[in-house]
Amino acid sequence: MRVLKGCAAKDGFYLPAEFERQAGCIMIFPERADSWQYGAVKARQAFAAVASEISKCESVTVLASAAQYKNARRIMPPSVRVVEMSTDDAWARDISPEFLTDGKGTLRGASFGFNAWGGLYDGLYFPWDKDDAASEKLCDLFNVDMYDCHDFILEGGSISCNGKGTLLTTEECLLSKGRNPSLTKQQIEQKLCDFLGVKKVIWLKHGLIGDETNGHVDNICVFCAEDEVILSWDENENSEQHAICRECSDILENSTTADGRPIKVHKIPMPSPVFMTEEECAGLDYFNGAPTRTADIPLSASYVNLFIANDRVVMPFFGGENAEADLHAKEILQKIFPDRKVTGIYARDILIGGGNIHCITHQIPE
Repeated sequence: MRVLKGCAAKDGFYLPAEFERQAGCIMIFPERADSWQYGAVKARQAFAAVASEISKCESVTVLASAAQYKNARRIMPPSVRVVEMSTDDAWARDISPEFLTDGKGTLRGASFGFNAWGGLYDGLYFPWDKDDAASEKLCDLFNVDMYDCHDFILEGGSISCNGKGTLLTTEECLLSKGRNPSLTKQQIEQKLCDFLGVKKVIWLKHGLIGDETNGHVDNICVFCAEDEVILSWDENENSEQHAICRECSDILENSTTADGRPIKVHKIPMPSPVFMTEEECAGLDYFNGAPTRTADIPLSASYVNLFIANDRVVMPFFGGENAEADLHAKEILQKIFPDRKVTGIYARDILIGGGNIHCITHQIPE
């Protein structure tokens, strides 16, 4: 692996779309006690179900700490590769490199800085040095040369790209004080263009309310085709969440892609609010002397937080009072992805950790 100091865009490399062909997927075995309740037993089962489904159409590599390697190997299906690598938590989306392509079969990685979604300003844990080191290790593991973009904080869940030069993000996240406070919006946009080879950035104002990542775009809106997006939609017109969804819809419907095409917006109704139980909260360790979750605050549940694999889409199901909403969302997604099989995985035990299926996965382009 070579560490490169050049500009990806000038070298002809760019970020492909997640709905394009993939060589594989990266995941991380959960174990952090203040994220995953009661020894992460239920979370590991959910992670294994996601890995198993994705491995039916592409390779899956699961990272596990030295202490958990044998557990991971036992729980993950034989079709999944398990590799020993240290991390601070299990959010593969945000700590993996962004894999770039030149469109001719060569991949390179872009390794960004990671500071636990806000560093010492409003980050979620400390230290985060193992997570921060993971992107370089993954480039080495997969034998791709790496652009060193480490002086710029960026998580994979904060961006969505159409593979043709257009990138979605939110101002709430990328302009937050805990990311890159010394840079202006225009400077951040230029970094995205240089590092990821995009030509146009569409800025949504906010992510979903309650998103601990300062409004990651992957929980509210993602590209599903070059000129189509899936948007979380709160149907309660009197709610603050609806106002945010409507604002996103207005921005998207008045935007075009980098090559001038209008954007079609597919709206997926959000599930009813999901809360942790007191018992679930009691199963989490405290961080810095305080609980990491409380039962009175709704979790940021969304059907948009899904993984698009080669011939299938793996989406979260929440069950309970959302059982009907789960099936309705699946029906909508199946119409959006007619050539892929849409599969729902019961993901409450992933949501409890603070994210969902898209957050725990990261694609490797073909």
